[in-house]
Amino acid sequence: MAVIEWKKENNVAIVEMCNGPNRMNRIFAESMNQCLDEVLEDADIQAMVLTSTDEKNFSQGIDVEWLGGKLHTKENQAVISFMYEMNNIFKRLLLFPVPVIAAINGHAYGNGAIISCACDFRFMRKDKGFFCFPEVDVSIPFLPGMIGFVRKAIPEYHFNQMLLSGQRMTAVDMEAANVIVKACDQESLMPEAVAYASSFAKKRGIFQELKKRMHKELIRIIDEEDPEYIDVLNLFVAD
Repeated sequence: MAVIEWKKENNVAIVEMCNGPNRMNRIFAESMNQCLDEVLEDADIQAMVLTSTDEKNFSQGIDVEWLGGKLHTKENQAVISFMYEMNNIFKRLLLFPVPVIAAINGHAYGNGAIISCACDFRFMRKDKGFFCFPEVDVSIPFLPGMIGFVRKAIPEYHFNQMLLSGQRMTAVDMEAANVIVKACDQESLMPEAVAYASSFAKKRGIFQELKKRMHKELIRIIDEEDPEYIDVLNLFVAD
């Protein structure tokens, strides 16, 4: 069964995470990168929507069981490679040459929320699902790059509250804070997100260059500051 698939609706690529809670591990990262390659190869694509096929979850974030298992068996290089692969995905979304819209159809926790922040715009289902950074409760600090690109999506005062409290936010909360474009009913989420994506008809060259200049500092942080923590597997904080 595929972990990530994509389909084309007119000039919009709809990328679907289709593995239930969509927890992120090495297979997820490899599948996402392959999917992004395929979308880029289709020159007709002018926008992309990222969503999930699960009725309950957008993404539950890092596959902690997989990660813990690798660390327990001292397969450290597998974890390091995975962290770099996820950073590559974040960078690719930040610099993708077409607008990327997250259609958050259910719970977005941890890395699930974070990957939506790497997208350009967000829509969210308002009748089910929470947006949350639980890292403070599980002693997993953000990497510097994560802090950087989440800040570009979430106002500082709101990010400060969410990061330090682990508070769960609804789509209505997120719309009020201008984190998402719109809180939608279940039936209208995808039509609204796809219609919004379709409203962009920009050339890839200028779109990519604007994003490259706008996110230059974020890319530097990911490339230069994150390795300090990844290479030594400084991913957890002891109580």
